Amino acid sequence: MAVSLYDLSVTNYLQTLGAVEGFVAKSLTHFNDNKIDANEVADARLAPDMLPFRFQIHSAVHHSLGAIRGVQSGVFTPPSPVPALDFAGLQKQVSEAREELQKLKPDEVNGLAGKDMVFQMRDNKLPFTAEGFLLSFSLPNFYFHATTAYDILRSKGVPLGKRDFLGRLRMKS
Repeated sequence: MAVSLYDLSVTNYLQTLGAVEGFVAKSLTHFNDNKIDANEVADARLAPDMLPFRFQIHSAVHHSLGAIRGVQSGVFTPPSPVPALDFAGLQKQVSEAREELQKLKPDEVNGLAGKDMVFQMRDNKLPFTAEGFLLSFSLPNFYFHATTAYDILRSKGVPLGKRDFLGRLRMKS
């Protein structure tokens, strides 16, 4: 069986964004139960030189839905400045990205294979094909930011496990 670009990108984005939705919701319950201000956690970071939870969520969205949009337009740029969203706003951002990705049709994404596109950061331009960009740049960044968001929540005492990160598995029916 051949695996398509849609299978390699969008289905993975959906699985992990669903997991992110779940562990963010679980963390909000934990924070409410323990009288912890969730909005303070939005500014939490693992190390002084790392960007905060808010950035990690914003970047996971940018490297999923934003990556597909970048391939469609032919240009992908670093994320815009992170909006000062509260915890509920971050949850909404993830949910909206997942909903938009769910609307994509496999043929629409598969039709992007071989398309030239560019990652542009200031004056630097890196040329890619759609599949090269999604598989070697977008997905690794997406997983990095989703994992870092998960790790920040774990560092704040949220009782999360590997199953929370994996999300809904695509098992044989």
